[in-house]
Amino acid sequence: MVRRARARYSRAMTEDQPHILVVDDDTRLRELLRKYLAGNGFLVSTAKDAADARAKLGGLSFDLLVLDIMMPGETGLELTEALRKDRDMPILLLTARGEPDDRIAGLEAGADDYLAKPFNPRELLLRINSILRRQASRPPEPAPPQPVRLGPMIYFPDRDELRAGEEVIRLTTAEASLLRILAAAPGTTFSREELTERSKVAGNARTIDVQVTRLRRKIEADPREPRYLHTVRGEGYVLRPDP
Repeated sequence: MVRRARARYSRAMTEDQPHILVVDDDTRLRELLRKYLAGNGFLVSTAKDAADARAKLGGLSFDLLVLDIMMPGETGLELTEALRKDRDMPILLLTARGEPDDRIAGLEAGADDYLAKPFNPRELLLRINSILRRQASRPPEPAPPQPVRLGPMIYFPDRDELRAGEEVIRLTTAEASLLRILAAAPGTTFSREELTERSKVAGNARTIDVQVTRLRRKIEADPREPRYLHTVRGEGYVLRPDP
């Protein structure tokens, strides 16, 4: 029973610990960093080069990457640039070259911080904790806009595309702008003034009326009896798509 309790405690500790991947071709330094960071509350994995790091990244999830720049084969800068194409994981670069141009190159490649060798392990620890705090305080990425169903048609806000099956219904710039605003807040009534201000429709309230009439011809079976794009008397327009 004691063993089971210890196992549960160990799993809880592991789940709470930030997981760091240390990548350095210097075996001695790599092991020193592993022991030091593990002794300060981190779960630590190591890799000897970029290829080894890619293999680890392919199978495990990490909260931060501590990456040496000067490695044989693919350098730390090259790996940073490659990872930044599809990952948002924080990266701290280590290098024996501490010139300003080198630091700028690292930051331009997408690194979150840069530490020149030799360094005090306590400074590395402080920088890691600072990066993780910033990462934790970042607001979550907004959810991508969801497709909006309008009977037999579907509107895709992320690409301003209205489709009826395989057919793409052409929208003018003004129509697409109005539909995007209305679809972003279904059930919300927008005044003509709001739509004029927020859309790419140049003109006035009357211009909005004209564009709404044109848009109805494309999304309504009977534009004279609209099912989706409604007029709210004295207030403006509202889109009520299918659930």
